[in-house]
Amino acid sequence: MMKRPAEDKGAETIAVIDTNERGDHETGPYLEPLRRLLRAGLARLPWWLSEFLLFGLKQAWACLFGAIMLAMLIASKLVWQAEWPLYRYDFLFVAALSVQMLFLAFRLESWEEAKVILVYHVVGTLMEIFKVQMGSWSYPQPALIQIAGVPLFSGFMYASVGSFMARTIRIFDMRFTHFPPRWLTVVLALAIYVNFYSHHYLPDIRFVLFAATIAVFWRVNIHFTTDRTTLWMPLTLAAFLSSLFLWIAENIGTATGTWIYPSQTVWHAVSVSKLGSWYMLLYVSFVLVTLVLRPRPPENRPAFRGRG
Repeated sequence: MMKRPAEDKGAETIAVIDTNERGDHETGPYLEPLRRLLRAGLARLPWWLSEFLLFGLKQAWACLFGAIMLAMLIASKLVWQAEWPLYRYDFLFVAALSVQMLFLAFRLESWEEAKVILVYHVVGTLMEIFKVQMGSWSYPQPALIQIAGVPLFSGFMYASVGSFMARTIRIFDMRFTHFPPRWLTVVLALAIYVNFYSHHYLPDIRFVLFAATIAVFWRVNIHFTTDRTTLWMPLTLAAFLSSLFLWIAENIGTATGTWIYPSQTVWHAVSVSKLGSWYMLLYVSFVLVTLVLRPRPPENRPAFRGRG
């Protein structure tokens, strides 16, 4: 990661401070008080350490929906009783839907973002139905709110990925250099999604698709603002690091018995090869999110928005 050069660093710093003083920072009305409080408490620390800690705060806030979902998986596993009148999976669906509605009510997500997340929910649920029918994994517990053995809360696990991406782009004011043509990213995302189905009947071309993601996105750098410092990272590296965290989250899902793989008669960590699946799926998620949040170049910096 490298710091993005600025023509006038002093002017840039003043502009950020003025924006924050108006209360119109991109972090929005809920995260912004926390950001200011932490910024004041870290005033005596080296700039790089305070920026790192504020980066962590923003990242945690961006993960909020996913973190709530994981917390509900763990908590329900610990406390749920088989004799309770509501199935655990049905509770997870009702709770996840309630969280989504609260996010919209409190403007933690926009309706435009919710549309993409809904599409991702449907896309993810369709893949879940297919994969469960093919025996790739299963949901061992009963549910009323389900389709073909797939409890509908599972779609929210996919939606949490879309939520994370949308919130990260906004909270970190992400900009992208050398972004490829939209049609090319859509074609690549469709090819990846189709291969998740077709490899059960046709040769698996995932290695070709791995190479394609690098060929299409290798020049793309993400410019993101930690707090008062703008850094950059290759998009392909960001996708790999995100897939690592999703692999950890999947291990939490299987450890709580929420879904299991055929080999997990006794629980063990999910195969590292699943990192590749998550890496590919992240590009599908990213393309869906960019249909609403158009990628912007670093030099085009409109006023900050006050949402979420």
